[in-house]
Amino acid sequence: MLLLSNGKRAPNVLIDVMPDELPITVVHSMKLGVDANRHKEVIVKTVSAILLLLLKHFKLNHIYQFEYLSQHLVFANCIPLVLKFFNQNVLAYVQAKNTVSMLDFPNCVIGMQDELTEQTLESGDNLSFCWRNLFAIVNLLRILNKLVKWKRTRTMMLVLFKSAPILKKILKVRTPMVELYTLKLIKLQAKYLGRNWRKNHMRIVSAIYCKVRHRLHDDWAFANETEPAGCDFQQEEEALRSRVEHFNNRRYLCKLKPRATYGVVEPDLVPGDHSLLTALSSPVELPQQWDCEKWVDREVLAFPIDWDRLIQKKWLV
Repeated sequence: MLLLSNGKRAPNVLIDVMPDELPITVVHSMKLGVDANRHKEVIVKTVSAILLLLLKHFKLNHIYQFEYLSQHLVFANCIPLVLKFFNQNVLAYVQAKNTVSMLDFPNCVIGMQDELTEQTLESGDNLSFCWRNLFAIVNLLRILNKLVKWKRTRTMMLVLFKSAPILKKILKVRTPMVELYTLKLIKLQAKYLGRNWRKNHMRIVSAIYCKVRHRLHDDWAFANETEPAGCDFQQEEEALRSRVEHFNNRRYLCKLKPRATYGVVEPDLVPGDHSLLTALSSPVELPQQWDCEKWVDREVLAFPIDWDRLIQKKWLV
């Protein structure tokens, strides 16, 4: 989040890259600038990928775990920060050349290396785009989609933050993945933008029809809800938050807090212990008249078992 904010504290993450002594020559200063920009790109790529993987994993594991993390991201101003990050020259960001091929692994340790010059640092590599920045943009777009999808409250946040012009600039990056997730975000808020906006942006509307999956009850293309009435957005978020808290209390309260801190817990909210070790270690009371040898003879030895047939592969599941 610190890097996405582009604030005054953002360069603090580059302390490890900065040398103890200031560079003397122009080549050293250019190399330091390339290294610092590359360091930023790696951090943005890594953070966005980790957030996306966490959201996907939690949604696959349990939907309330996904909603819990999503609400934390929304309350931490993730949506305006990502939009602020996109409010730049995205095409130039994707085409940035902060990679020098002769300094990358394994070129830097194999064979003899040519001497670094200003022309080498300025030219960068031979690629027409930076794959790290493109990967980070796709990740951030997917995170926004996961946070906003099916949430009218968060969709209205996109409208209030005037994200449509920002997302329109991202469409200049002619990549299928970037276009798909950008058009999905525009589709979510299209009915709140009004008819005049859709009339003036028919090219984007046509692209949504061509590239985004549709459902039978979709009304984004003809609905006109610039100010939706009868819907308390704060109440929706509070209802979702209460359901998430109920889920956390039912699943994790006994593990997160000792019993002395919250007193007696309702039986329905106590999580069940399904551990195999707990079941094996729990004491079992046997009747006094129980005879082990008779039980083995009656339940095990009395039934003939063909072990050769049992261990055949076709009987194993």
